[in-house]
Amino acid sequence: MLLAVAGLNELGVKERAKILASGDWSSFQAKDRAGLHFARKLTKAPWTVQAKDVDTLTAHLGREHALDTIWYVCWCNYMTRVADAFQIPLERENVFREAKK
Repeated sequence: MLLAVAGLNELGVKERAKILASGDWSSFQAKDRAGLHFARKLTKAPWTVQAKDVDTLTAHLGREHALDTIWYVCWCNYMTRVADAFQIPLERENVFREAKK
């Protein structure tokens, strides 16, 4: 949904999601790849995150953006786990899109 809110049309969202899901992020800038790798590691195996991972992220994004990234990935993982635990369904529509007139 965030991709649609960012302005991508339906085809653009599908293409971007396919690239992100593939794990081949070579088409992204180095700073984006660093963020994606960190987010995957924190999501899949948070107990394996080490200081060197945070240092790498900080080297690419700067201290403030690295902190924002860590906080946001943690928050997204938390919300996903809460939604899963309560079996809350995903929205079927982009709730931010203007209603058709």
